[in-house]
Amino acid sequence: MPQSEQFTSSVDSVDTVLSRMRVLAAALPERDGIAVFNRVYLTVTEEVDRHIDAGRFAGARAAITLDVRFAERYLAAVDAVADERRPPACWRPLFQFRRHPGVRPLQFALAGINAHIGHDLALAVVDACRTLHCEPADLEDEFDRVGDLLVSLEERIREDLMPGPDLLQIADPLTHLLGSWSLERARDATWSAARALWALRRLPDLAAEFAERLDTAVGFAGRMLLTPLPD
Repeated sequence: MPQSEQFTSSVDSVDTVLSRMRVLAAALPERDGIAVFNRVYLTVTEEVDRHIDAGRFAGARAAITLDVRFAERYLAAVDAVADERRPPACWRPLFQFRRHPGVRPLQFALAGINAHIGHDLALAVVDACRTLHCEPADLEDEFDRVGDLLVSLEERIREDLMPGPDLLQIADPLTHLLGSWSLERARDATWSAARALWALRRLPDLAAEFAERLDTAVGFAGRMLLTPLPD
């Protein structure tokens, strides 16, 4: 059975998502790689929540459903590690390297975004379609608007977490490493993956294989993003 059918909802509102992420933010050490990503994701989710409250999503119910289905996959990965279970392959590099002294905060942030956008979002679109009894095309506006918010925040994330002039000795390899990954390209690939998974929903074995290969490929990219750099 594909992951999208196996998944069980653990949160039921954007407020619950925000509450859980704030608890994590308070509990985790600041330099922990999961804490770095959690801060970024909390900022994004707060922004999405403000847009929903301001009526900027034409389909508020669809936006909320997609946002919650999306967030709970990250939270499920956190819960899996806390329970000493294996998280999805896309998340394993971040959990494995979360305390590595040679990995920079920006690497942690983008590795988490890579896992969440590259894998979780595709499955979340399918989850949301099942919940709302709709097609992926019915969620495209919400998908694009959330993606636009992420892209607008990415530049700020890079500016905030990029090393300053006193760390120029690592700036070149870091710039080269992170320049190989693009959020916009990842978002485009995710939409295609979501549509493919939805089209395969009546072929569960093939859908499961597709989802597993997606998980593995995104995990490989995450491992590259977390390459330790010299001091």
